[in-house]
Amino acid sequence: MTLLFATISLPGMRVAPLICLFPAQQAELDKVARSTSASVRFAQRAQIILKAAEGKQDIAIAQDLGITRQKAARWRARFVKLGIEGLRKDAPRPGRKKKISTSKTRRVVRKTLEERPANATHWSTRTMAQAQD
Repeated sequence: MTLLFATISLPGMRVAPLICLFPAQQAELDKVARSTSASVRFAQRAQIILKAAEGKQDIAIAQDLGITRQKAARWRARFVKLGIEGLRKDAPRPGRKKKISTSKTRRVVRKTLEERPANATHWSTRTMAQAQD
C-alpha cells in the first residue's frame, strides 16, 4: 500500500503535505481515534492524521486539538514517511551520555572478577570506588 501526498507551494508560504488515505487506513485511524483501549498518544496522533486528511493545515489542527503546530507537523511528516506504524510509538532517542568511560568500566569488571579486596570476601561499592581512585 502506498501513501498519496502532495506538497502545495505558494509564494512566501509553506504548506504542509496533503494526506490522502485509503479506505482501510481511514477505517483504522477512525477506530483508533474513537478507541478507549488505545493509548492516548496513539489516539491523538490518529486524530492529527484524520484532520490532515480533511485538508486542514497544521496550525488549524493544533488549534482544534489543543497541541502545538510543531507537534501536528511532526506526526504528519512521520505518517508520510512510515504510515500508521510510525504513529504507534515514539522514535528512539539516544539516551543519557555515559558518565563512566568504557575503559574504567572494564577495569572495574576485571577487578571484580579476578581480585579480592584485603580483609573481605567481596567488593562493596565503596571499597571498589576507593580502589579505583
